[in-house]
Amino acid sequence: MRNNNIKPANGKLGVMCIGLGAVATTTIIGTFMARKGLARPIGSFACEGVMRLGKDREKCYKEVKDIIPLAGLDDVVFGAWDIYDDNAYDAAIKANVLKKEDIEPVKDELCAIRPYKALFDKSYASNIDGPNVKTGGNRWELTEQLREDIRCFKAEHGCERVIVIWIASTEKFISRNDKVHGNIVSLEAAMKADDTTNIAPSMCYAYAAMREGCPFVMGAPNLCIDIPAMRELAEKTRIPIMGKDLKSGQTMMKTVLAPALFTRQLGVRGWFSTNILGNRDGVVLDNPENFETKRASKTSALDNILDSTVYPGLYGDMYHKVCINYYPPRGDEKESWDNIDIFGWMGYPMTIKVNFLCRDSILAAPLVLDLILLGDLSLRAGEYGIQDFLSFYFKVPDHKDGDKPIHDLFKQFAMLKNKIRLLAGYEADQELD
Repeated sequence: MRNNNIKPANGKLGVMCIGLGAVATTTIIGTFMARKGLARPIGSFACEGVMRLGKDREKCYKEVKDIIPLAGLDDVVFGAWDIYDDNAYDAAIKANVLKKEDIEPVKDELCAIRPYKALFDKSYASNIDGPNVKTGGNRWELTEQLREDIRCFKAEHGCERVIVIWIASTEKFISRNDKVHGNIVSLEAAMKADDTTNIAPSMCYAYAAMREGCPFVMGAPNLCIDIPAMRELAEKTRIPIMGKDLKSGQTMMKTVLAPALFTRQLGVRGWFSTNILGNRDGVVLDNPENFETKRASKTSALDNILDSTVYPGLYGDMYHKVCINYYPPRGDEKESWDNIDIFGWMGYPMTIKVNFLCRDSILAAPLVLDLILLGDLSLRAGEYGIQDFLSFYFKVPDHKDGDKPIHDLFKQFAMLKNKIRLLAGYEADQELD
């Protein structure tokens, strides 16, 4: 075991959520309830996880929170931006994820959380609109307003550190343009020129966060931190960035099942995935431009795991289709179906069917909390740039150009645990827990 240089988690940790909808309010309520001893943060590896340290005679098992110095839940302070001006209590009631009796014990704390005006461009999410929106001359001026919000929030709540996380809607699909996205200078020039075609609102939030010394988490599939300019900025400001698109339900199952098929060398002819959901995310994704952003995210894992360059005869002709359907009666209770047509010995066909009736925000909330706590840990440990050890939490793990990201959930989990071991002063290893 060697010494580490992680700064202690002293003082308050501010969390500024971009979006105060179902995922944000569910995360906030669960955190408040957990610190009152009224609920457990089930699903949070940072809060509930146990892992092995050492090997052979030195082997022992400890809780993650006893291995690395994470911020305590009592020290976490929440704020938000949102296009609606509802406080967190009213937003949670409207989101209709949690029962009212699970919200009332923390009503006072929720009522105190009022969102800042959001930087919003309706052309990026045309199916929603709201009154709580910033006005300004161009993307640069609006980004300066975001920076001022961060400073005000930090001062008002006496925060030592702040982390910013996007848990708002999926933006419409835009392609990387290296003339604009290739470096910081070009990006800033485009912001000042109000290039709304190439500068998405999420990019403004990410830029503001890093310039204010805040780690940034991209929880949606937007083109944002996965461009050279943002990676350059993260290196220059020495800030951790994490993304993209939280891996909560159907894609989590794909990154479990696909490695099993690949490991057993079973072929796949087709994988059909469909979803119904009725929350705000469903409203946004009902627009084809926004769905395309999500579709690209949800299809990336299979191509990575079922590598046709290794087994062209098993996966070279695989057909993969993803559908999402807005269905208001379901609200946040999403349902997904997967039909997987596989083949095995002598080419004989078989079929796997998966029907996952899940609660979108219930699955996402522990991921958000882990990313808050581990993102803050990265900052205090002096880590910066892409935090690939957090790939476990994302559908499309951010990675350097030319690198191949890891999508297999079990490999991602090993990466996460090994980074924790290294940060705690232990050696990384390949031994199974």
